[in-house]
Amino acid sequence: MNPQGHMLVSIMIAALCGFAVGLERQWSGHATGPRARFGGVRTFTLLGTLAGLAGWLWMQQLQALAIILVAGAVALVVSAYVAAARQDVDGTTEAAALVVVAAGVAAGIGHWPLAGGITALTTLILVEKSHIHEIASRLDDTSMRAGVRFGVMAVVILPLLPEGPYGPWGGIRPRTLWLAVLLFSGLSFAGYIARKALRGSSGYPVAGTLGGVISSTSVMFSFSQLSRSDVMQRSSLALGAVGASTVLFLRVLVTTTALNPELARIVVPYFALPFLTGVVIVGIGWRRNKGSGELKEEITNPLRFWPSVQMAALFQGVLYLVYWLGRTWGATGLLATGAVLGLTDVDALTISMARGGHEEPLEVAARAVTVGIFSNTVLKTAVALTLGKGRFRWVAAGGLATIGVALALSLVLFR
Repeated sequence: MNPQGHMLVSIMIAALCGFAVGLERQWSGHATGPRARFGGVRTFTLLGTLAGLAGWLWMQQLQALAIILVAGAVALVVSAYVAAARQDVDGTTEAAALVVVAAGVAAGIGHWPLAGGITALTTLILVEKSHIHEIASRLDDTSMRAGVRFGVMAVVILPLLPEGPYGPWGGIRPRTLWLAVLLFSGLSFAGYIARKALRGSSGYPVAGTLGGVISSTSVMFSFSQLSRSDVMQRSSLALGAVGASTVLFLRVLVTTTALNPELARIVVPYFALPFLTGVVIVGIGWRRNKGSGELKEEITNPLRFWPSVQMAALFQGVLYLVYWLGRTWGATGLLATGAVLGLTDVDALTISMARGGHEEPLEVAARAVTVGIFSNTVLKTAVALTLGKGRFRWVAAGGLATIGVALALSLVLFR
């Protein structure tokens, strides 16, 4: 593309960025009426065009002129806010205008995808205002504190930890161990936030499915006990238990992808059939029985920090076990490890296979993870049959048994 064409496209993209945000401001009514802000679709389009021109001038080594144009646009926005703030302190429109200026400059410089992405995200935030406010209103002090703590754990502590390894038998890897803590805590926190956001409208099937982000085994024990007292919701409880076991595949896949994308690619074929089986079972059951009961367990520690630390310590022990079994028994040892650990902790098994010190091919590690989930499914089926009551027992056990058959077929088909 010749320089003139490149300049024209850049400025047009910048103008479109302003047009998109300005159109939303006009559509939402913030550009008209007694409490109108300073700009609508025309003003925002012109701001984007001006910013795009400033970016192009910067690329032409005319920095002084570019700075004057951007400073003028910013001054216009600031003065408009000062005038409007006398009656209304809301600065959403002015903040959006500053984002349009920044996106326009990025487009003028030539960073078109960045400008488009910023504009799309800004417009989405503006359009979804009511939903964002509703979600924020559902959060409590516990959620906010947990979010800040998780940010410190991820942004401050993780980069300071060394990679390792230190010591014999595969060694201790501090950063990998802390990453395990972050994964466990992050998944738990995500499930907690989702359940808070859906409280009052989810019912046992969705509540149980979201609980599977934390622990599908815990959901099975909890729902099995609830089925003894909540007679009217036994089918809904069963669907929640099957949903939790279905989400387990996604949780393991997310963890594996974060630690070892190549292993995740190999694991996908093993998970596809049982995951789809679980989705179909829950979907059919949801259409037949829309339960309205709510999960009564109250989570007071959404990050589950200390359980996550204990999990990381267990994971380190599992690493040593996997290293020893892999060196002693090879592939057979890894598969045996998967079968045993799956009965107690699928997460520790997953991370040990993704970041462990075994010398076997990734295909063997993928089969070990799948075997672990199979043994975990067998355990939950036994729990449903022994602790559950009435219809819960047969719906939950039948659904899990079907998922288990699909897992066994996957192990045979992809051998």
